[in-house]
Order: sequence, then structure tokens, then C-alpha cells
Amino acid sequence: MSKLLALRIDVDTLRGTGRGVPALCELLADFKVRGTFYFSVGPDNMGRHLWRLLKPQFLWKMLRTNAAGLYGPEIVLMGTAWPGIKIGRHCRAAIAEAAKIHEVGFHAWDHHYTQANLMSMDEKKIRRELDRGLAELRAIADISVASSAAPGWRANDLWLKIKAEYPFVYNSDCRGRTPFFPLVGTEKLSQLQIPVTLPTYDEVLGRNGVTDASYNDYQLSLLRENELNVLTIHAEAEGGRCRDQFAAYLREALRRGYRVITLGEAAEIFAPHAAAGRIVLGDFPGREGKLALQDGAL
Repeated sequence: MSKLLALRIDVDTLRGTGRGVPALCELLADFKVRGTFYFSVGPDNMGRHLWRLLKPQFLWKMLRTNAAGLYGPEIVLMGTAWPGIKIGRHCRAAIAEAAKIHEVGFHAWDHHYTQANLMSMDEKKIRRELDRGLAELRAIADISVASSAAPGWRANDLWLKIKAEYPFVYNSDCRGRTPFFPLVGTEKLSQLQIPVTLPTYDEVLGRNGVTDASYNDYQLSLLRENELNVLTIHAEAEGGRCRDQFAAYLREALRRGYRVITLGEAAEIFAPHAAAGRIVLGDFPGREGKLALQDGAL
């Protein structure tokens, strides 16, 4: 097996879609590589995460990453004093242009609402979020959407079972080590899971001595030969303040012989040999709250 690096790009906000996506498309074109963009297309209500500042772990993350500087001042304003702006409606061109070259998947209708409430959402609410978001994304990009990624790596058995009724070929809902087919009870679902294997910028910055100056070296040290490496970047970060840093990372990964692929390409390579496994909830370094994890992989 060659050296593989699957690139996942999460797009959570109005700013990330309107500014970060075009910047990343330009950067990826310079390197002649493609990635998988996961779009949130409904209201940008990310400012409603402010209540989480009462939780010490989330407050520390916001401080060590300088979240306002990283994501822009909108991160603390969107959807607080007024209804959030509809991302898909205002950024149709950016999404449609990305879809011409890159793989596009579904992230969320309302990213904040889904991330904050998914664990307690009933079937009706889950279907509403999926139906509204998929309809909007398909109308914008005029494509079939072959994959999805749960916001904030929050997922449970109900979420997985309902998504299994939608025409997704694969999903990326959890953190782990290798692609697998999820088990819900005794049922093996047919939609492959491609876990994110590498930490994100905001998870490691300011922890264990990692600084902006040492971040790329740290990330590159985690790459594993003869296994699938899956990196998540964010349009708000790597398409903004961290753009030059990400360009340097990509340049060095390519120099080392890693082939950058989409998650869809990874699914084609690994699905024929993937085993069954379970998703469980647990703590994850650098993140607040319980995340969906590949059982036994971390």
C-alpha cells in the first residue's frame, strides 16, 4: 500500500464558506490535489456556543487557540441576537465552484443545533435536519451527495440507522484508525465509516508544548505508512489565518511521497477489505464532551 493522506475539509460557518472555501480551492489547485468538502448549508448559529464558555475545557480551548482571531469575530456573534444567516443562500457560488473540482458531502443544515442536540434528537428531528440540508445542498451543487459527516463527531446508533436509509455510500462520523462497517446491535450497516485518524489544529495547539511554529512537524510525525491517514482541516482556519501553515504542511507531505486523495477514493480502496466494528462514545484529547469513537481503535 502506498502512502495515503485523505483530506477532509469541514465548512461550518458563513465566513468559512464565503472566504475560506475559495482560498482553499485556489491552494489545492496549486498543488494539483483534491479533497472532500463537507458543507453546512442552513443558518450560521455558531455564536450560540457561547454558553459552553461556562465549561472549563471549552473555555480553555477557546483561549489557547485564540478562537476569535482564528475563526473571525463572527464566531461569537452569529445567531445570538438575531437569526443566523442562511449559508447556502448567501454562498451558493462558492459551494458550486468547489463541487466542480472536489468531492462534496453533507455536514449539516444547522451545524450548531445538530452538534449540540444530536444525542437527544428523536427520529423526526434527525430526518428533518437531513432532509432540509440535503435538499439545499443538492439544489446548490446539482450533484448526488454520496457521503456525510456528523458535526463535531457526535453520532449514535439512531443517527447511523436513519442515515443508512439515505443514499450515502460512506460516512465520516467518528474518530479512529481504519475504515469499517458499523454494527448497530447485530446489524452490519452497508455504509462504510471512514474515521478521522489525525488530530485537528484546534485540538493540539497549546497542548503538550505544540505551538504554531512546531505544529506542522508534530502533525507530520503522526503520519503512518501503509495505513490510511485522514486529516480534517477547517475552511475557517486553514482557509484563513492558517492558510500558509497548511500550504507548508501539504508541500512537505507531498515531498515525503504521500498521495493526497478524497475520502471517496479512500472508500473505494478500503471498502473491499473493511471489517465490522462499533462506534462508542468517549472522551477525546483537546475536545469538550463525548465524541463518537471507533471501538478499540484509540
